Amino acid sequence: MEASSWDALRKQARRLEAQLDDQMIAYRKLVSMKSDGSENDIEADIERSLKQLQQVNSQMQTWVSSGGSEVLSHTLTRHMEILQDLTQEFYRLRSSLRVKQQHASLLDLRDFDRAKFDVEEAGESEALLREQAAIGRSSGQVDTVISQAQATLGALMSQRSTFGGITTKISNVSSRIPTINHVLASIRRKKSMDTIILSLVASVCAFLMFIYWLSK
Repeated sequence: MEASSWDALRKQARRLEAQLDDQMIAYRKLVSMKSDGSENDIEADIERSLKQLQQVNSQMQTWVSSGGSEVLSHTLTRHMEILQDLTQEFYRLRSSLRVKQQHASLLDLRDFDRAKFDVEEAGESEALLREQAAIGRSSGQVDTVISQAQATLGALMSQRSTFGGITTKISNVSSRIPTINHVLASIRRKKSMDTIILSLVASVCAFLMFIYWLSK
């Protein structure tokens, strides 16, 4: 194998490592910010670059295995360590981003549940207020009916007292009726006697006048 092939592989590895450094910086900033959906594109780019770097390292390992020097082996080890570090950093950042996204989803769900609860609570409060208002109106109507009933009861009690007085007066009049009837009977009898006496006097006068007329 020619040395130029080794140099080309090293150059390609360094280019991919530099490219991955830039991608990891952008991805690290993205993880620290609020997710906007663009992480999928940069994650795909990083995974593609890691795969390409893995392929280049494999070719370099084949070169070293075919009789490369200890210096080349040390260089390969260094490139493989860089690949491992970049891979671990990417997985760590991606895991952190997933946790952050799940946490945001839970917060959104909690906010949604809280908003839903607030709406339901407001509806229940409104229903409770309507029920309390209905109870208040019913209580007012009951108070009105009770007041009317009390007024009617008072009127009935007054009428009962009045009727009681009338009944007492009627009873008193009834107790006096026999005496009145006796007086009236006496008056009628006296009137009848006076009528009889007047009739007799008139008859006597008429008889005397008739005799006097005959004697002439």
